[in-house]
Amino acid sequence: MKITWLGHSAFRIEIADQVLLVDPWLEDNPSFAEAERERAIQGATAILLSHGHGDHASDVVSIAKELGIPVAGIFDLMNWWEATHGIDTIGFNKGGTIELGGVKVTMVNATHSSSISTDDGPRYAGDCAGFMIAGEGKTIYFSGDTDVMADMEVFEALHQPQIGILCAGGHFTMDMTRATFAAKMFFNFDTVIPCHYQTFGLLEQSADEMKKGLPGVNVIEAEVMTPIEL
Repeated sequence: MKITWLGHSAFRIEIADQVLLVDPWLEDNPSFAEAERERAIQGATAILLSHGHGDHASDVVSIAKELGIPVAGIFDLMNWWEATHGIDTIGFNKGGTIELGGVKVTMVNATHSSSISTDDGPRYAGDCAGFMIAGEGKTIYFSGDTDVMADMEVFEALHQPQIGILCAGGHFTMDMTRATFAAKMFFNFDTVIPCHYQTFGLLEQSADEMKKGLPGVNVIEAEVMTPIEL
């Protein structure tokens, strides 16, 4: 398994027979070099989208069209995009599980908002979500944008994820303190990869607090476009 951070909350996950792009915001992402775009999306088999905000969704339609791959996400937004943009989508909802080749993806709850900017102002984009991504005998919890939730106790009981990709930048999502609390209180992770940080000055810039707060857990401060092999 290889997990590659593309900056902010964007990831390339090579797992089983799939190459998944998760929230692939590349254009105008301050953490991502545009020259790396081709390498970042090469061979992708599907896109997972947690919610409609531009720093997660703005490149999804163009990448899906370019590569001819499906987008999986909340039913409401997927139906609208399929009708308006003609892309292949897999619309599902929280608690639902889809199979992408040898990978199972379960949509789980998140607490955030979700909208898309249009010429007529913000448009409702369905609800926000996270994902449990299972393959190669391991499960990844991708939190999406969220705060700490008691639901996380249920996620652990049902899925036992070994790897947590957790938003941790603060202001819009959990900060390092809250993400560390969530990991310690509700999960038994072997590995945690913080995201949704460093991108802007408004967000937290270091994961030092998380490293100190999770002894025994492999907290990885990922480098953009440097694969993590697990």
